[in-house]
Amino acid sequence: MPGEAVTLQLGQYAGCAGAHWWGLQVSAPRSPAELRVSTLLRTEREPPTPRLVALELKGGVGELMAGGAGTEAAAAWNGKVAAYLGNGSAPPDAGSRREDASRDGKGSSSSAVQGASPAPSRLAVSQEVPSGGSVRLWSDYLNVRLHPKSVYVIRQYMHDGDCGCLEAFGQGESLLQDPGCVEELEDRLHFYVEECDYLQGFQVLCDLHNGFSGVGAKVTELLCDEYSGKGILTWGLTPVSSNAGDSRKNIYRLMNTALGIARLSSHSSLFCPMSLRGSLGIKPQPPVAFPYVDCDASLDYHSSAVLAAALDTLTAPYRLCSSQGSMMHLAETLTFSGRKVVAAWASLPFPARPGCLLPDALCAHPQAVPWKLLSPCRERKVSGCFAQSVVLRGVGKESHISSCAGKPPASPLHACESTEEALQRYLHTLFPGAFSTSHVLEQPCHTQPPYPQFFSPLLTRQGFLLDKPPHYPSAAVDSIPVLAALQAAPVVRTLLRGLYKDVQKLNARRWASFFSAGVEQDDFQEALEELQTLAQAYETGFEADESEDEADSD
Repeated sequence: MPGEAVTLQLGQYAGCAGAHWWGLQVSAPRSPAELRVSTLLRTEREPPTPRLVALELKGGVGELMAGGAGTEAAAAWNGKVAAYLGNGSAPPDAGSRREDASRDGKGSSSSAVQGASPAPSRLAVSQEVPSGGSVRLWSDYLNVRLHPKSVYVIRQYMHDGDCGCLEAFGQGESLLQDPGCVEELEDRLHFYVEECDYLQGFQVLCDLHNGFSGVGAKVTELLCDEYSGKGILTWGLTPVSSNAGDSRKNIYRLMNTALGIARLSSHSSLFCPMSLRGSLGIKPQPPVAFPYVDCDASLDYHSSAVLAAALDTLTAPYRLCSSQGSMMHLAETLTFSGRKVVAAWASLPFPARPGCLLPDALCAHPQAVPWKLLSPCRERKVSGCFAQSVVLRGVGKESHISSCAGKPPASPLHACESTEEALQRYLHTLFPGAFSTSHVLEQPCHTQPPYPQFFSPLLTRQGFLLDKPPHYPSAAVDSIPVLAALQAAPVVRTLLRGLYKDVQKLNARRWASFFSAGVEQDDFQEALEELQTLAQAYETGFEADESEDEADSD
């Protein structure tokens, strides 16, 4: 059986997605036992705790300090936690929370949260869902306890402010060239690895838009060197709201992203950029929108929740109780022929009506799958894929036969004997020639607080579609069906080439401050060439013959 995975969260937005992801883990019931809890969580304690190392900047974790609220040393919590408040006091505002975190350890040379556990603190537990505007840090809505080894605060840089921020790739790389920093990180990794019965690999959630892209490049390089043969699945995350209206920060975001994709993909078994941004390039595009989710994409609390639900579904293949598929196996099925970068798609929620049979739901979309691209690129009509891993969850398996006795099936999908067979046939029809693996889970994605309640009133409590809003006030949506996929597809070429061409148009001499942080011009050009090489792996006969003028038409 595949074993355990260790997760790393690198940066504030990665922490936002991670906090939601851990919330989804603890809110899911243990029965039916389709997913192995022990893959992600340390189950030898109750409640289970994440096998997690989170790197964050000073002021980026609020009151979530060693031995404080949310750690194993803290008092036990119960209920649906929306926010942790230290010592039962009134909640400080976000500003004072950052100031308190900044003062903690002021003048100390240590760059990490100390592992020693002080006396447990009493927690005040809020039962309300936090409003999106009130959330400033991922620790504001973390509802799991963490081991004191989990949180590692980098004190050389501030989370927020006009100066002292980790904003360039080279700054992040330099942090992981400090022997003390590397030793601290390795100690925390070894703590979790040594307690694993069989380590299958690492999940890396990494901010792609800031200096944490450089941190991630060095972290994945360290993992690749020290844990050869283990899977390293890296998710490069970018918020919608980053650097809006600031041309300098927008250029930095673009260069961090280009360097991050090139370096992270080279040291990972699989790399997937994810965002609700319409594009990772220089030109702004409308954010990704889902028809039954009223998401304010400018709020990290909202956008990261969407990505977390997608991540929880995409990673199911190596967490299934019924499968021996591992992280490395998932990567190898998608990344052959040099295609180390994959695109993520999701339908959230998957549009189905109460009691609807899967063939009926799929037949309602005969021309295209009703999902949205979460690996943003400039809009183009790109179809097809080389390989894909698809997971559908929250659709019952028991009612898969819909044709009445003596009557011919309504469609080839209705003739299938199982939901798995129906989904596989549907994928084969829309993606002929692609290597497709698929899984169907009865267990939905559970969306209890602190997951945001941003769903349409047209959804039932189980996330199924209604014809019209109910007359009574809509109840909270407790769970939703989700369809998600990882694809090695030509759309990745569009993303990589668009990014490459945007960076090429920049006058590098104007951005000497970016390169003064530690990146050499030659290394930067080498990374751009790596993007080109990666893009070529996704060419089909049609794209290979495209003219440069057409490629520039965006």
